[in-house]
Amino acid sequence: MEPTPEQSPHHAYPDHWEADVVLRDGGTARIRPITTDDAERLVSFYEQVSDESKYYRFFAPYPRLSDRDVHRFTHHDYVDRVGLAVTIGGEFIGTVRYDRIDDTGRPASAPADEAEVAFLVQDAHQGRGVASALLEHIAAVARERGIRRFAAEVLPANNKMIKVFRDGGYTQRRSFEDGSVHLTLDLEPTEKSLAVQRGREQRAEARSVQRLLAPGSVAVIGTGRTPGGVGRTVLRNLLAAGYTGRTFAVNRAFDEGLATLDGVPAHRSLGEIDEQVDLAVIAVPAHRVPEAVADCGEHGVQGLVVLSAGYAERGAEGRELQRELVRQARSYGMRIIGPNAFGIINTAETVRLNASLAPESPARGRIGLFTQSGAIGIALLSGLHRRGAGLSSFISAGNRADVSGNDFLQYSFEDPDTDVALLYLESLGNPRKFTRLARRTAAVKPVVVVKGARHSGTNPPGHAVPVSRIPDTTVSALMRQAGVIRVDTVTEMVDAGLLLAGQPLPAGPRVAILGNSESLGLLTYDACLAEGLRPRPPVDLTTAASPQDFRDALAEALADGTCDAVIVTAIPWVGENGEAETGDGQVLAEALTRAVAGGSAKPVAVVHVEIGGLAEALAAASSTAAPRPRTAAPRAASPEAGADRAAVTAPEATNDRAGTTAPATPAARTAPTAPRTATATAALGTPASGTPADATADPETPPRPGRIPAYPAAERAVRALAEAVKYAQWRRQAAVPGKIPEFLDDTIDEAGAAALIEAQLASVPDPRGRPLSHDEARELLRRYGIDVRPTLPAPDPEAAVAAAARLGYPVALKTTAPHLRHRADLGGVRLDVADEEALRRAYGELTDLLGKPAELLPVVQAMAPRGVDTVVRASIDAAAGAILSFGLAGAPSELLGDTAHRLVPATDRDAAELIRSIRAAPVLFGWRGSAPVDTAALEELLLRLSRLVDDHPEVVSVALEPVVVAPQGLTVLGASVRLAPPPARSDVGPRRLPNY
Repeated sequence: MEPTPEQSPHHAYPDHWEADVVLRDGGTARIRPITTDDAERLVSFYEQVSDESKYYRFFAPYPRLSDRDVHRFTHHDYVDRVGLAVTIGGEFIGTVRYDRIDDTGRPASAPADEAEVAFLVQDAHQGRGVASALLEHIAAVARERGIRRFAAEVLPANNKMIKVFRDGGYTQRRSFEDGSVHLTLDLEPTEKSLAVQRGREQRAEARSVQRLLAPGSVAVIGTGRTPGGVGRTVLRNLLAAGYTGRTFAVNRAFDEGLATLDGVPAHRSLGEIDEQVDLAVIAVPAHRVPEAVADCGEHGVQGLVVLSAGYAERGAEGRELQRELVRQARSYGMRIIGPNAFGIINTAETVRLNASLAPESPARGRIGLFTQSGAIGIALLSGLHRRGAGLSSFISAGNRADVSGNDFLQYSFEDPDTDVALLYLESLGNPRKFTRLARRTAAVKPVVVVKGARHSGTNPPGHAVPVSRIPDTTVSALMRQAGVIRVDTVTEMVDAGLLLAGQPLPAGPRVAILGNSESLGLLTYDACLAEGLRPRPPVDLTTAASPQDFRDALAEALADGTCDAVIVTAIPWVGENGEAETGDGQVLAEALTRAVAGGSAKPVAVVHVEIGGLAEALAAASSTAAPRPRTAAPRAASPEAGADRAAVTAPEATNDRAGTTAPATPAARTAPTAPRTATATAALGTPASGTPADATADPETPPRPGRIPAYPAAERAVRALAEAVKYAQWRRQAAVPGKIPEFLDDTIDEAGAAALIEAQLASVPDPRGRPLSHDEARELLRRYGIDVRPTLPAPDPEAAVAAAARLGYPVALKTTAPHLRHRADLGGVRLDVADEEALRRAYGELTDLLGKPAELLPVVQAMAPRGVDTVVRASIDAAAGAILSFGLAGAPSELLGDTAHRLVPATDRDAAELIRSIRAAPVLFGWRGSAPVDTAALEELLLRLSRLVDDHPEVVSVALEPVVVAPQGLTVLGASVRLAPPPARSDVGPRRLPNY
């Protein structure tokens, strides 16, 4: 008799299999193991499945489940028999189960590694990606339980199910037997299956944000009966923006006879609304939010913006309320923006949504903005508006309990209305995923980030996410590796965003400077040098220069092939009457605009001092809000587009973007090719930043520039241009991805290293792991082609002499005590010891100066060839992942923080950039006449170490110090390695939403 789940000690409920997922249409659902309490749910689910789907599942008419069937499908041992269900609102919409089988197809237990799998999805939910999500999760469960293959029998007419298996990306075999298709899937993830999974994740998460930003109808829950208050303010802003969908005011305190409020239908509850509501903006006190969420879920609302405060920003109790809010919303398939949010904005002409507390909707533009702070969001909206910039979308996410910056990146990647993504972030819930998404997005459009709370070591109140322990400098380096433009202030973010949204990417660092002030030109020249640009000598037009002179000089600079960008500097010019003309910026703006319209595609920026109206005139002449030609007409807002949530009192929210049209694939975007009109009021073409359509195009030949950005200080303009130069260079390099050299495979013993690691961890079953001894570390590193020069212990002078005789003179005598390790400045190292007499003398000096041999732990090591002392490290951060680091050895580098970092796995390009990105890099390349060192050998060492920690996550830290790099070859003199059970990773496995 087979044991029941209650009788087996191995059948504890696996709660780690529970997961919230985003489906293809942007809605959410929950995947969880089926339990014995699910009998009624299973019967109800089966009754709603069509006869055709039942036939496909059981290969025969099967109108209802017998009691025995129900028992069999709800009683699992979670090892050999597993069932998972997808639920929305607590009810099943799809199921999958596997049964372990042997070679003959009969029920079996381990070590049998094959299982038969079968799916069933309600007809009403087919086409939403339910089966695809179930396949990912049941495959992960099977691998965890030692199952390596799935077998499935599918009727030939069941094309949908065959497609699910075919499109999964797993290695599969197919045959036709006894009237059915027999499929066998190898469950080991492949490059293709991972790409399929991430592609589905991207499309689903982008669609979930698009539903929030382009709803067909909005209900404001908590609309006040009198003017003022959060809810009434949002309703007023919706109406003022000209929202194109249907709007409803909801408040349970409304009088029964109240039919309208501010001209929109007024209702006491959602149940009174006789049409679909896509987005609900919740502006009620926190204790009433659960009731409002339940009302939304029961009436098919697709997304929530929760403005209400009183959640995780209030402490542990509020954090639990926030988690319950997310659980409740997701149980109904809804996503949330907030709580404690400021709101969302979508400026698309087909939507015109301002579901926020911002009193004025920004102009339509090409910049998407996401922020985790309501106050910062207000400041950014004001700053962009003041400088004439338009937005495509805005999300202020508050505590960002659900929709996050990662979701915003997923949306921005596809959004045809967004050319630049700006993000103000105070925490990164999933840094590994963020860098992956940022790299992909940055390959087609700029991503500019300001990171708040950089030095606190904790997350801001309300942000219940894992805390990364890596320094902020490391975070910055990893963002740069992913192509992210990391700036320090929101002012710098706006400066960079304006240039990137309105101008082409520069082909290089050569800058022409022209203007009517020699002093301002020199300041600009100095700023360019400070930012690593290559400025040409400034061209002084003199203070008598007219707007026509500016136009001619700019046209000449744009036509000059020896410069890649132009900075125009301007002060009030002197008119014919000898007086300074300070107010007519319109004239100069028109002159500059005409010059740019006829010139080559190079970025132009203007630095001006007290020229009234110039910035405004330039913005009016060439605005980021200019409409763009499209390959297809924008579609109307879909009624299935939902909403996310925002927050209620004293919001501290973030911003996301506005999705105005159906997301297009990157390849679908094309840049307009018509020349710009040479008038001051004409639109100036597509932005410099590039779009998904030109992802593979050469950034040196971007579309013509648009809005000319104006800056009140030379340093700000130059800094923005320098960021554009570095980003353009990254784009050019990213167009040809780096690779891991094949020669590594021939010199690496991955299996041998795995056996060593397993044995070492088994010998000390401490969850904190253990450090390896010198010999153990040498042996492990040797498996990856990394040779560490041996050391011999020298507990007394005689042992030191014997060790030196064995190794051969000259030798080094050094201490290995933790407090003296790698501290030559404290006198713990004696180099070039030539003979026995010198060794005995050095030994005596060492012990006299620093202490007894038992305290110093001295060792003897053969001398290495002279070279540059460097340090190579690798470590694993639980949040960010494995990180490879490089720097020169010694106190100066440590004090100055001159260390470079890259994410693992590193490519050949990463390794080359790593050693060249430290400030002291010239020392490696022949500084002051010294011989250049063997950087090729150093790059190979970095790649080998990267491969080691990538192949074996149990290697949680490695330090190679010092690594002496000579003109020919290198020598690793010291190595320390620590092993531990690897930290759980949030970026692998089947798709799932984070649970904070």
